[in-house]
Amino acid sequence: MLDRKALVTNARKSILKGSKSFALASHLFDRETRERVWLLYAWCRRCDDIVDAQDHGGALGDQAGAYERLALVREKTALAFAGKDSGDPAFDALGLVARETGLTLDMARAVIDGFALDAAEWQPHSEADLMRYCWHVAGAVGVMMAVVMGVSPHDEDTLDRACDLGLAFQLANIARDIEEDDAADRCYIPLDWLSEEDIPPGEQMKPHYRASLSRLIARMCETAEIHECSARIGASRLKGRQRWAILAAAGIYGEIAREVARLGDHAWDHRTVVSNARKLGFVGKAAWASLRPVPRSCIAKASKRRFNRTDLIALAARKPAGYPSDA
Repeated sequence: MLDRKALVTNARKSILKGSKSFALASHLFDRETRERVWLLYAWCRRCDDIVDAQDHGGALGDQAGAYERLALVREKTALAFAGKDSGDPAFDALGLVARETGLTLDMARAVIDGFALDAAEWQPHSEADLMRYCWHVAGAVGVMMAVVMGVSPHDEDTLDRACDLGLAFQLANIARDIEEDDAADRCYIPLDWLSEEDIPPGEQMKPHYRASLSRLIARMCETAEIHECSARIGASRLKGRQRWAILAAAGIYGEIAREVARLGDHAWDHRTVVSNARKLGFVGKAAWASLRPVPRSCIAKASKRRFNRTDLIALAARKPAGYPSDA
């Protein structure tokens, strides 16, 4: 097993390759928090890459054998929490940060259950299904990140807000990546939503449905903004540099959703990105916002949140039709 310095170095390389936006925001943390965030990110990224047979979020590989790869992720994660050498620095990184912060195996399992949904090629039928998926793959990560930053596992409301940030991030990613997901035979738009716009499943990217698709994605981006605002309330309770980093990340990822909504029918002509200059602008705005109260308009928008962490955990436990039995 590598020593801490080597694990941190490996994790830093992973986040620089896998998420330039989050890597930038992470440098606003104090050193201890920053390194722990990198360690947790490395595990999340590695799990995703193993299950999807890809490299740092690149093109999907051959999806045959997904369940075997999922079993490998579960096995190595269990070894990490047991304090044993997993044979993979990203999983050893998780074991290290868990020992330092109190992360639990149950928290990690909630994330892995999201990979199980992708392995099963599961598509949400309803908005609740969509939010349940976002809980697993991103909201649960937000909770782990909050614990890494020192939020008490008993501070339920702040953990709810941390979950909301993950939900906002994932909804922005889904909205931006509709075309890429379609090329990989994946769709995270609820079937109910498609039906409302008379879009046959699997045909959402056809040109004559573009206006209808834009309306659905605007709805998704609005939901992302609601959860972003809720997360900003939770960020106000963090320490200064942590608050700055989280608000910067919220601004950058929130801009992705806002840009997709602004582009409308042209949102998928090219991949929506936030330039480095604009990212630095959001870092500056976050520095000022971190010194100010949460705007009333943001608090009002957050009140429109329809699903919180408790709701989503309960929904996940119900395992509706088509939901993998091992998730």
